[in-house]
Amino acid sequence: MHIGKRMFIKGGLAFAALVALPRALLAAVWPEKAFNVTTASEAMNELLGSDQTVHSDEISLKAPEIAENGAVVPVKIKTTLKNVQSISIVVEKNPRPLAATVEILPGTLPEFSSRIKMRETSDVTVVVKTDSGLFSTSKEIKVTIGGCGG
Repeated sequence: MHIGKRMFIKGGLAFAALVALPRALLAAVWPEKAFNVTTASEAMNELLGSDQTVHSDEISLKAPEIAENGAVVPVKIKTTLKNVQSISIVVEKNPRPLAATVEILPGTLPEFSSRIKMRETSDVTVVVKTDSGLFSTSKEIKVTIGGCGG
């Protein structure tokens, strides 16, 4: 009977450790301040240390010209820039402009797809951080039905 109790306690402790570990890791890397600011410039400064970027034709942003529903706007981002560290999506007129940020591990393809929310028609800017600076491209997406409570 004691073996059953010990196994139960060990299993419970292991489960608690597994549940607590992702929260601790997420808290260590989650850029909470960048997601909570209210302007695109503040979001970029908080996340990347600067809002100054260089336009690059080496970044591809595929998104619809008109999004019928701002709650689910599909975007696909690719870049041929070298030594990419992160890719971020900023929606200028959203209440919280930072829509997404993805860290790119060395040796992986710097591309991803996502669905973002947009409150209203706005410029969507993709910012790519490399070891040589910040690069960006933008596209205006027209929204017919807002997805952020608008």
